Amino acid sequence: MAGLLPLVVPLLAATAVATAERSCPTHCGMIDIPYPFGVGPACSLPGFNLTCDSNKYSSHLRLGSPNVTVDFISASGSIASLAAHVLQSVNMPAGAGAYSASWEGPGRSFAISGSSNMSLFVLGCGVMAALLDRDTGAAVGNCSVVCAGEQVMERLPDGLCTGVGCCSVDVRVPLRAFTLNLSRTVEGIVRDRVTFLVICRDGYKFRTNDLAQGVDPNEVAPALLDWAILARADCARAVENRASYACVSNHSECQDSPIGGYVCHCSEGYSGNAYIVDGCVPNQYYGSNQPKANCPTRCGNVSIPFPFGMQLGCFARIHLYLACSPGPISPILQMTEHLVVTDISLDQGILRIQKLSGSGDFLDGRDSTLYALSGESSLVEWAVDNSTCGEAMANKYGYMCVSSHSECIDVMDDRTSRHLGYRCRCSSGFEGNPYIEDGCTDVDECLQPDKYICHGICQNSLGSFSCTACRHGTEFDAAARKCKASSTILGITLGISTGGGLLFLAAIASIASRRWKKGVQKRLRRRHFHKNKGILLEQLISSDQNASDSTKIFSLDELEKATNNFDQSRVVGRGGHGTVYKGILTDQRVVAVKRSKLVEDVEIDQFINEVAVLSQINHRNVVKLHGCCLESEVPLLVYEFISNGTLHDLLHGQRNGSLLPLSWEERLRIATEIAGALTYLRSAASMSILHRDVKSMNVLLNDNYTTKVSDFGASRLIPIDQTHLVTAVQGTFGYLDPEYYHTGKLTDKSDVYSYGVILVELLMRKKPIIEDENGEKQNLANYFLWLIGERPLKEIVDDQVSVETSNEEIMGFARLAQDCLKLRREGRPTMKDVEVRLQLLKGLTATLKKDVDPRAPREGGMKDGRESVVAVTSHDGTRRFSIEQEFECSMHLPR
Repeated sequence: MAGLLPLVVPLLAATAVATAERSCPTHCGMIDIPYPFGVGPACSLPGFNLTCDSNKYSSHLRLGSPNVTVDFISASGSIASLAAHVLQSVNMPAGAGAYSASWEGPGRSFAISGSSNMSLFVLGCGVMAALLDRDTGAAVGNCSVVCAGEQVMERLPDGLCTGVGCCSVDVRVPLRAFTLNLSRTVEGIVRDRVTFLVICRDGYKFRTNDLAQGVDPNEVAPALLDWAILARADCARAVENRASYACVSNHSECQDSPIGGYVCHCSEGYSGNAYIVDGCVPNQYYGSNQPKANCPTRCGNVSIPFPFGMQLGCFARIHLYLACSPGPISPILQMTEHLVVTDISLDQGILRIQKLSGSGDFLDGRDSTLYALSGESSLVEWAVDNSTCGEAMANKYGYMCVSSHSECIDVMDDRTSRHLGYRCRCSSGFEGNPYIEDGCTDVDECLQPDKYICHGICQNSLGSFSCTACRHGTEFDAAARKCKASSTILGITLGISTGGGLLFLAAIASIASRRWKKGVQKRLRRRHFHKNKGILLEQLISSDQNASDSTKIFSLDELEKATNNFDQSRVVGRGGHGTVYKGILTDQRVVAVKRSKLVEDVEIDQFINEVAVLSQINHRNVVKLHGCCLESEVPLLVYEFISNGTLHDLLHGQRNGSLLPLSWEERLRIATEIAGALTYLRSAASMSILHRDVKSMNVLLNDNYTTKVSDFGASRLIPIDQTHLVTAVQGTFGYLDPEYYHTGKLTDKSDVYSYGVILVELLMRKKPIIEDENGEKQNLANYFLWLIGERPLKEIVDDQVSVETSNEEIMGFARLAQDCLKLRREGRPTMKDVEVRLQLLKGLTATLKKDVDPRAPREGGMKDGRESVVAVTSHDGTRRFSIEQEFECSMHLPR
C-alpha cells in the first residue's frame, strides 16, 4: 500500500495529518471530517476533537463540552466555519419578573459568526430580550414580543418576525458565549414558554404554532460558527514558531481570523487541505479529460486504459486513480489497501478485483458513490462521472465520451437501482477506447470470419460489412475465403444433373425448418405470455369497459413491425428502467414502445396491477398508455409518442449558445400542469400511484408545449388509505427525498419533495446537481435553501424571471418550493395543496398583469413594486393580505 497512500492522501485532501494514525475516521454518517478536526486526540489538533455517535439509524457529530451538534465543517478555502444548532427553550411563568438564559460555544477556538448575517430570534408572548456578549459584557441588541388573541394570531401569515410572537436581534460581532436577559412586559397575552435560536438572518420563517409546539431543530438551518487556530494571535506571530505553525502544506497561505488567531488555505490555483503535508495540489491534477504523454499503461500483467491511471495527469477523475505496488512475484495494481485489480474492461464497465488478507470493507472507506458490487463479489461496476448521460452531454467541456463513434451509457447499481453515473463505449461496429480522441476505430469484420459469417465476397465498410454471394459458375473456397471457378467440366455436369434434386430437397428442408422455427417461436412467445400473466391481464381489461375501449394487448409481431424490429435508429431514449423506441402502428398512430430491463418473477403481479390501473388513467397531463405486449421475455409498454422533448431540454438546452426564452406565465402553467397530474395520480383511483422518479427529464412536452408526466417504471401502487410503504430506495440523485433515502419509507410526500426540485429548476433555471461558487458539486435544493438565507430573491432567480415578475409573485413561488423541500414530510404540503396554491398564484399574476396595464382600472392591493405582506388594517382589527398570503393563512384554520 506504500505506493497508494502518498498520492491519494493529498489529492483527496485526506483528513489525517502525516503523523496521525491511518485508522482515523474520515466521516461520521454523511459529514466529512477534515483535519485539523478529528475523532480522537491522535487525529486532531487540541480543541478540535470530535465525537461520533452512530447507530444503524443515524449518526451525530458532536464537538466540545458543553457539546454542540455539528452539521458540516468547512476547512478549505479562506472560510473556516462549521454549522451547529443553537436552539433553547426556557419556562418563564407569567409572574416571573426576570430570567437569564445563556449559551456557551464548544471552546475558545469557536464563535458565532459576526460576518455571516446571523440573527438571534426570540419566540414568546409578553417578553423583552436583551442580548449581551458574555466575554465583554457589552450589549449586542434587544427586542420585545407581544401577542394578541388566538383568533388574530392564527391569521398571521407565516414568515413575519416583526414583534408579534417573534422578534430578532442581528449578531454583528463574534460571540463565543452570550447571555440573554428576559423580562416580562405588561402588554397583551402572556405565554410561559420562551424559545430562542441563532440562525441565518433569513433562515427562519416564524409560524404561530411554533409558540406552543416549539421549533423542530430538524426543520431549521443551523448557525454558522467561525473557527480559528489560537496557538498564536495572528499570522505574523504564528510563522515565527514553525514547530506549531498549522499551515504545513506547500502552496498554503495564512490569514488572520476575525475571531482572533488564524486560518490556513491553499494558494490560488491549488486545492485541498492546507493543514496536512502536501495537501495543496494544482487544480488540474485532480483529473484530466485527456491523458498526458507517456502515461504508463501496464502494472504487472494488467493493462490500464484511460480514464484509469497511475500518475497525475493520467486519470480522468480522482476516483479512477490506481497504484502500482510491488508484489510477492510481480507488481500488483491496487485500488485500496485491501483490494487488487486484476482486469479492467472498458466495454463492459467492470473491474475484476481480488481481496487481500485484511479486515477492510468494500472500498475501505474510499468514495463508493461511483462504484457498485456486481452480481459476483469479485466484480465491481464503475462510472466515470456521477452525471446522467443527458446532463453529461449538455456539458461540452466535461463530457468524457470524446471519440467519434462513441456513445454514453447510464450506469445503475443492479442491487439497489441507484444511479451511479455514466460511462462510455464504442458504437456498434467500432472498437477501442471511447475516452480518447479518435480512440474508437472501425472493426474489419472480414478479418474475423469465425465471428462474422460470409459465404461469399466480404466487403468492409465504416461500422459494418456486406457479403455478396458468389456469381454463377463460381463457388466459395472456405480455405481461401473467396469465390473461384469450378475445377472441372465433370463438376458442372454433376451439378446440373443433381442440382434439380438438391434444390427440391433444399426447398423442402427450408420449408420444414421455417415451420419448425415458427412453431418454436410461437410456443416460446406463448410461454412468455403465460409467465407474464397475460391471461390475468386480459381478464382485468375485459372486465373494465373503460380500459378495454382504449387499452390493447399487442402481439410481438405488431411491435417488431412498428419499430423496424427494434432498430437502433428508432431509439429515442434510454433510462434506468429500459429503452424507448419510436414506433408506427398499422393504423398510422405514432407510439413510444418501452422495452424494460429484466423483470423478476415476483414483480410480474405488480406489473400487471400497474398496467391495469394505468390503463384507466385519462388525464391530459399524463402520458396515455395504449397497451402492452407480453410475448417477449420482458413486458413491453406502448405509450403515446410525445414529440417535443423534455422539460429538462427546454430549461437547460441551448440554441446558438443561449438558453431558449421561457416566460413567467409559461413556467407557472408548466408547474401547475405537473402538480395537477401528480394530484390526479395520488387521488383519482382506488389505488394511489406514487411516481417515485419525478424529475424534469420525465416531464415531456407535446407540440403545444403541454406537459405530459411519463416514465412509471419506478412507480408503486399504494391503497389510498395507507400512509406509506417500505421499499428499496429508488430515484434520481438531486431529486431524491432525503427522508425516503434514510428511512426507506415511501409516501406521497416523497413525490412532493422531487416536485419541489422542479419548482427550483423553473425558478433558477439551474440543473439539479450544480457547482457552487467554490466549484464544489451539490444539490440544487440545498443550494437554493442556503441562497434564500444569504441573498435577495431577485438575485437568486433566473434573469428573465427577475425582469418580468414582481417580488410578490417570486416570493409566493419560492415559499411554495421551500415548503415542498422541507426535510421532514410532515412539514410538506400535499400535492392538492400545491396545485391550489399555484392556481391562486396564477390568478395573482393575471391580476398584477392587469394592474400594470395603464388602460385597466387600478384596484386595491399592490401600491408599488415592493413585496407587500400586510396591506391594510381594518377597523375590526383583521388584516387583508395578497391572494397567496390569504391562502397560506387559511391553511391553518380548522376545516
